[in-house]
Amino acid sequence: MKESTRYNRQIILPEIGKEGQYKLSKSKVLVIGAGGLGASILPYLAAAGVGEIGIVDDDTIEISNLHRQVIYKTSIVGKSKAEEAKYIVLELNPEIKVEAFAVKLSGENAISLFENYDIIVDATDNISIKYLINDACLVTHKPMVYGSIFRFQGQVSVFNYQNGPTYRCLYPDEKSNALNCEDAGVIGITVGIIGMLQANEVIKIILGIGTVLSGKILVYNILNNEQQKYDFEKSSDFVITKEDFDSKYNSFENQVEEINFEILLNEIANDEVLFLDVRNEDELPKIEFKNSIQIPLLNLEKEIEKLGKNQIIYVFCQSGIRSKIAVELFNKNQFSKVKSITGGALAMKQLLKEEKI
Repeated sequence: MKESTRYNRQIILPEIGKEGQYKLSKSKVLVIGAGGLGASILPYLAAAGVGEIGIVDDDTIEISNLHRQVIYKTSIVGKSKAEEAKYIVLELNPEIKVEAFAVKLSGENAISLFENYDIIVDATDNISIKYLINDACLVTHKPMVYGSIFRFQGQVSVFNYQNGPTYRCLYPDEKSNALNCEDAGVIGITVGIIGMLQANEVIKIILGIGTVLSGKILVYNILNNEQQKYDFEKSSDFVITKEDFDSKYNSFENQVEEINFEILLNEIANDEVLFLDVRNEDELPKIEFKNSIQIPLLNLEKEIEKLGKNQIIYVFCQSGIRSKIAVELFNKNQFSKVKSITGGALAMKQLLKEEKI
């Protein structure tokens, strides 16, 4: 290991020392998501001297990201999150290796990506991607450092660590209707705290010190500073092989068709077309057309038989995430003319305002 005064203050800790710093320098960590959680996780991993960091994110920086994704500057709005995060991390610590993957994590690339790293960090706000990460970690035998946010509360845990419990042991219901940050709202401090707690779990795993949050979930509320830890057991009823993984994630993943609302403006009053809102009833902004109905995603499977399999259906949620899950459900039930509206109700409302409809 190259000698550096950069790490002197942590090397003098007896739990770390030169041996621990060497372990950090040889470790490889893949961070999925360069948003709010990633913006907190990445600087601390880099500063600690984690030798190789991978960053996966296909998104670009938006002005609405900056209140919580604090590594980015206003001047780089519109640029790739993964590429800009790589540049920022290397500016912080040029002694490490950083690779940016400006791609969407999918069933096609997850296994090959994960095989090159020791620890996988979930810094996403998408429920379906969390199941994908969990299952790819099971196939590749990698620990998953998990974080999630709901308004003023966050959760942290470590799954698949030394054959410990997995994400599915804690959340077996894959049809969860949880909201992401864009849908539910978030303040930057919450993601900052939870991201740092995730980085802490990564460092502990690498160094082999402390108590890793395996079989435990830490819940932190920033409004009252209350913190709880809950134990959960490993469930033995879920096993996934590489073949199972490929079948599950590559069968329907590429069949979700998306469409821009701008193309559909002339369809608003068309009786042959149905606009389906899969948000919860209390969500704003309200989007109501003559040919629109609302079925919350949580209820869709039970009510899907009410809809015609040959009907043209355009599905929307708040931002375009839950609608894609809904389209997958339609595809599995042999519906042939269903598409997800890109950007969801937020994009639709803006366009309707611009068009004065």
